[in-house]
Amino acid sequence: MRKKLNRSEVKELLRRLEEAYPHAGCSLNFRNPFEILVAVTLSAQTTDARVNQVTPELFDRYPDPEAMSLAEDGELQRIIRPIGMYKNKSKNIKALSAMLASEYGGVVPADQAELEKLPGVGRKTANVVLAEAFGFQRIAVDTHVFRVANRTGLVDEKDVKGTESSLMKVIPEEQWTASHHRIIHHGRQICHARKPDCENCPLDGVCLKKIQK
Repeated sequence: MRKKLNRSEVKELLRRLEEAYPHAGCSLNFRNPFEILVAVTLSAQTTDARVNQVTPELFDRYPDPEAMSLAEDGELQRIIRPIGMYKNKSKNIKALSAMLASEYGGVVPADQAELEKLPGVGRKTANVVLAEAFGFQRIAVDTHVFRVANRTGLVDEKDVKGTESSLMKVIPEEQWTASHHRIIHHGRQICHARKPDCENCPLDGVCLKKIQK
């Protein structure tokens, strides 16, 4: 039984994703690198829509790293409480803001290694910031990307790191960011974790899961 699509099938799958989700992009609302950094940090284990509900007040009250680093814990937690895990998340965004203010002059670094030094910032968050704030081509592997990429046969990997590495090999670099967004949208709208809507899937005929049924 095959575990991965061949080159021509990958090309066709990517074409269909582009056709199905031509305007796919980042769902988080932000105006600058600091805001997207905080928003992505807050988005862990919740929806982008829910994060977008709390960030207007959050960024109005604390518009830059220095202001965020000086926020009162109780007030910060009150604002982000609706998104869940608010105590840990408030701790992280306050700590990363303090580090930005003290070590980076309040400027979000456009560098993978430097971003990952910030509290609460892992590889996925750093990739999103580099792509959305600075225009680098990146593939950020979240739960949707991991599931869809391995389920369809784009890759055959057991972990996030392997999935990112393999996707970077099979997807042309100039398509990394766009394909990442299209895969996410497909995972949210069609290729659900528990019950994928295969009957209405635009990848019918090129998805390895469906081909081998």
